[in-house]
Amino acid sequence: MKKVLVTGISGYVGQHCAAELLKNGYAVKGSVRSLSKTDEVTQGIKKVIDPKGNLEFCVLNLLEDAGWDQAMEGCDYVLHVASPFVTSQPKDENDLIKPAVEGTQRALKAAKKAGIKRMVLTSSIVAMMGDAKGTVDVNQESWTNVNASGVSAYLKSKTLAEQSAWEFVKNQKGDHLLELVTINPGPIYGPTLSGNLNGESMGMYKQLISGKMPLLPRFAINLSDVRDVAAIHVAALKNEKANGKRFIVSTEKAHKGVEMAEILKENGYSKVSTKLAPNFMLRFMARFDNDLKGMLPFIGNTFNGDVSETMKTFNWKPMPLEKTVLDTAKSVEEAMKK
Repeated sequence: MKKVLVTGISGYVGQHCAAELLKNGYAVKGSVRSLSKTDEVTQGIKKVIDPKGNLEFCVLNLLEDAGWDQAMEGCDYVLHVASPFVTSQPKDENDLIKPAVEGTQRALKAAKKAGIKRMVLTSSIVAMMGDAKGTVDVNQESWTNVNASGVSAYLKSKTLAEQSAWEFVKNQKGDHLLELVTINPGPIYGPTLSGNLNGESMGMYKQLISGKMPLLPRFAINLSDVRDVAAIHVAALKNEKANGKRFIVSTEKAHKGVEMAEILKENGYSKVSTKLAPNFMLRFMARFDNDLKGMLPFIGNTFNGDVSETMKTFNWKPMPLEKTVLDTAKSVEEAMKK
């Protein structure tokens, strides 16, 4: 049985990746920042599949060298999902950029040293957004211009971390060459396994279905289902055509946030608002609100992600948006009752 190291297994995407690996016959070693998280992770995964002794844990920190070499022991592949967690834009952008880039480099160096065959890196569509202005066609060749005005710390962290990974692979030497694939989802929705609603996606749905989001921002971007994201992470481990490529995992076209609100409204979520906030108002409020400031690169813009290569390579079709929206809402409702 092949074993996969999943960094950041306690996170929203990490838990789903671990469950998908176990469903596909892999053993999983998951990294956490504290072993106090392991029971919560195990219980979440059990909602999908019983690990039956094929799940173990280790402690890793993106900013510390300790433990990375030992974490790779006995593993054949790596899913590097871990990323710095923030609920608001930091005052110092390096609070996000430093752990994202350095954590990625630690994972790559330890994987190569251990003779790991392939690493799949969780990146983001926000690493592909050009100058992040107007209508932008997003594909495997495009990169976010981190020097463009208004580009947030989060966009910079994802872009610079992924660029550093491709640079590492390009410049590596020796007999064993580590393979790399990156997965670039849009904003991720879908059921939470942990019941934790602190993440951006779950928090937004909690606000939306509770009627606490009276106005919605105007922008359009491809949206992703966490189950699709996990499935493509796992499929990318062995697909020979995937090596050395970036894959957008999302809906086939860009969607506006109001489309999600309308689906909810049509399905009995009466408190949901479908009113749109004027762009000028959001830009003004962003001067005083760090969270809104992080949203500025999106306001009034459309980002069209091309998923044709992903669909072709993995013989895959995205989850219908309506299923993603309703499954997310149901999961959030259940978590709110606890």
